[in-house]
Parts: sequence; structure tokens; C-alpha cells
Amino acid sequence: MAATRVISSASNTISGALLSRSPLKIKPQSLSFCFKNNNRLLTQKRRLFNCTAIYNPQVQTKEEGQPETLDYRVFFLDNSGKKISPWHDIPLHLGDGVFNFIVEIPKESSAKMEVATDELFTPIKQDTKKGKLRYYPYNINWNYGLLPQTWEDPSLANAEVEGAFGDNDPVDVVEIGESRGKIGQVLKVKPLAALAMIDEGELDWKIVAISLDDPRASLVNDVDDVEKHFPGTLTAIRDWFRDYKIPDGKPANKFGLGNKPANKDFALKVINETNESWAKLVKRSIPAGELSLV
Repeated sequence: MAATRVISSASNTISGALLSRSPLKIKPQSLSFCFKNNNRLLTQKRRLFNCTAIYNPQVQTKEEGQPETLDYRVFFLDNSGKKISPWHDIPLHLGDGVFNFIVEIPKESSAKMEVATDELFTPIKQDTKKGKLRYYPYNINWNYGLLPQTWEDPSLANAEVEGAFGDNDPVDVVEIGESRGKIGQVLKVKPLAALAMIDEGELDWKIVAISLDDPRASLVNDVDDVEKHFPGTLTAIRDWFRDYKIPDGKPANKFGLGNKPANKDFALKVINETNESWAKLVKRSIPAGELSLV
């Protein structure tokens, strides 16, 4: 019988609400959180648009199966114990340039964990290839995961990055703080830079960010600050993602934007654009294919 374990901690408490599935392109002061509660949609008027408010769930993670097996899954539950999707139901925006980030792969580990975008409730699982579990050839040195409610549209060519099309996944985040995260942990982060990785012709954004809980978070607010307070980190991130497939006999990945990290404003533009793409996806304005919208 598969092992099941429910984990709840302060680090998995999301301050904010489960958002309705629509992008936010408004200033922080006009932010309202939307959520469904007991199948009823509550509404509250605030500036600029109508929405629902004031729900602070404690999100739990529930492990099913044994780690490093094909059956292992990490599900997300709301405070009533119902499964939710970390991709679709956890809010992206928290206001004031702060976003939720979901850890898939803790730093200093090599199991290639990812949100299963084609499974109900999109749990985190270990990726596979030809029926075998996938591992990076060496540990990743930073917390790695996704921004919820984002999507890199595979039908959309990016004119700024060699006309590359999106990779059909949520946007990836490389979190550079000193603490090691846990699979399924939700961290509040601020973006600092963006790397435009091109993986086998597909655009695969890497947003460089830092947890607000990190002791040096107040010191870094843009790409130049990263180089000052985390010297060599941006180059190390680029080189790690450029080279990690080489031991398997594949070519190195490429990077657009002149092979350099873009600044915070550009990173925010990427986040907003991919949030809009996600909103079109869940509204079914764009065919979902095999992607789960639940």
C-alpha cells in the first residue's frame, strides 16, 4: 500500500488568497484576491475591478508513494483537505513586486522533480525518460521550481529571443538564497534577473529570484546587485543550465539576449506576459492539448 504523509508547516502557509484563474495587470494598491469557497464565489468590490477577498488558507503537501519511485507524488491540499493544483490554484502575485514560488527541486539535490502538468491537480513528481527516473548529472546549487499561474505558450514566437516558441511549461525560477527549500514549499520571492535559455529550440525562461526570508534579500533588488552581493552567481547559473545535458551526450543549451541576464524590469515583463498566456489557457482561449486545467 502506498505510503501517504501529510506535511503542514509555517513555511507552507500562503499569506494571500487562492486566486481566480485570471492574470493581474494592476498596481499593488488595487490588488484583490479571488477564490472559491465551498463552491460559492464570494465577491467584494475594490478599486478597478470586482473580485473576492480575504481567504488565508494553510496549504499542506501530501506525499503519496515512496520518494524516488515512479509512483511518488506530492499533492497540495487546501485547509479543508481538498486537493488543489499548485500550478493553477496558488496565487502568483502578492503585490509590491513579490511573487509566490513553489520549490520543485531543493538546492544540492539531483532528482529531477517537476509539476506534472498533464495529471489531475498537477502534483509534483520525478520526471522520467523511457520509463526510468531522471536525475541531473550533478546537484543543482540553488532552489529550483516554478511560478504558479504562468505558462510559456508553445504557439507564441518570441521576437526578442530568436523567434523561439515557449516550452509549454510554467516559468522556472532559480532561487539564490542560502536556505535549502523542501519539495512543495511555497516561498515569497522577488525577481532580480531573467535568463533566456533556448533548449532544443524552445524558449525556457529562468527567472533569478531571492526569498524574502533570506538575510541578504534587502541588499539585492536588480541584476547588478546580484553580481555585487552574490559574485559569480549569474554566470554559474547560466553555465550550469548550459552544460547539464552534455554528460548525456547532448549539445549545450543556448541563451538569447546576447547570452547575458536581463534586468528586473525585463523579468517582470516575462512574468506578466506568461501570466497572461496562462489566463488564456485556463479560459480555454488556447487549446490545452494534454495539459490538465484542474
